[in-house]
Amino acid sequence: MSTPHVVVVMGVAGTGKTTIGPLLAAELGVPYAEGDDFHPAANIAKMSAGTPLDDSDRWPWLDAIGQWAHGRAELGGVVSSSALKRVYRDRLRAEAPGVVFLHLTGDRALIEERMAERKGHFMPTALLDSQFATLQPLQDDEAGVAVDVSGTPEEITQRAVAALRRLEV
Repeated sequence: MSTPHVVVVMGVAGTGKTTIGPLLAAELGVPYAEGDDFHPAANIAKMSAGTPLDDSDRWPWLDAIGQWAHGRAELGGVVSSSALKRVYRDRLRAEAPGVVFLHLTGDRALIEERMAERKGHFMPTALLDSQFATLQPLQDDEAGVAVDVSGTPEEITQRAVAALRRLEV
C-alpha cells in the first residue's frame, strides 16, 4: 500500500486473524497488535466460560483498539478485532477514521475445524454459531476488502496484500 493505513483484520473466531495479522504486518512493514490483548480480564473469563460478550462488554475493548489505531494514523499498523457488527466498525472508525478492514471469510466447516485444532485459546468452538449469527459483512460504503481463508497462511496473506493494494487504485 502506498500510504500507511491501519488495517483491522476482522472476522469470526477461527478465521485466522492472529495468524494472518502478523504476516500481513510483516509484509506491509508495520507493527501488529493482537486485538485479544485489549480485552479486560472479565471479558476473557466470560468467553472462557462459553458466554458470549454483550455490547456493554465490547465498548471498552473496541475503544482501546480504536485508540491504538488512532495512535498509528499516518504510521500504519495492523490490529485484529472480530468487528462483527457494523456498529462495532463504526465505533472503531470514530476513534480512528482512516482504518480499513480486512474481512477474513470462509466456510463454516473449515473454520470450525481450524478452531478445534487450536491449543490454548480462550474462545471455544461452541461460540462459533453466535459469531456467525452476529456477523454483518462489510458494506459497500465501508473501506475494506474480504479475503477467503482457504489455503495456507502465506497464500491468504498474499491475497490480502493484493486486495488491499487494489483499494489504493
